[in-house]
Amino acid sequence: MTKLDCSVVNCTFNKDNSCCKDSIHVGGHEAKVTDQTCCESFQERKNDSMSSSCGTPHKPTEVSCDATTCTYNQSCKCHAEQIQVSGSNACQCEQTECSTFRCNC
Repeated sequence: MTKLDCSVVNCTFNKDNSCCKDSIHVGGHEAKVTDQTCCESFQERKNDSMSSSCGTPHKPTEVSCDATTCTYNQSCKCHAEQIQVSGSNACQCEQTECSTFRCNC
C-alpha cells in the first residue's frame, strides 16, 4: 500500500490534501509522461461547500494502476512508497495526473 498525497482540492474525496478513499485507480495505459496518467477515481465536488464527503483520510491507500510503463507498477498495482496526485482545478479525471509516474521505457 502507498502513502497518497493529493492536491486535487476539487475532488469529493480530498481532505487536507489527502485522499479519503481506501483505494484509487490510476489510468494511463502506455503512458510515457505524467500528463498521460490520471486519477480515474476522481469525482468533482459539486457544491460550494469546501467540506469533503469523507471523514479521516486513509493512509496508506491501495493504488491500482493501468500505467504499465511506470517503474512503480507491478502487476497493475503501485508499489511506490508515496505518490502525489495533482490537478488543483480539475473538473474531470483527465485533468488530474499521477506526478510520481516514472516511465521505464
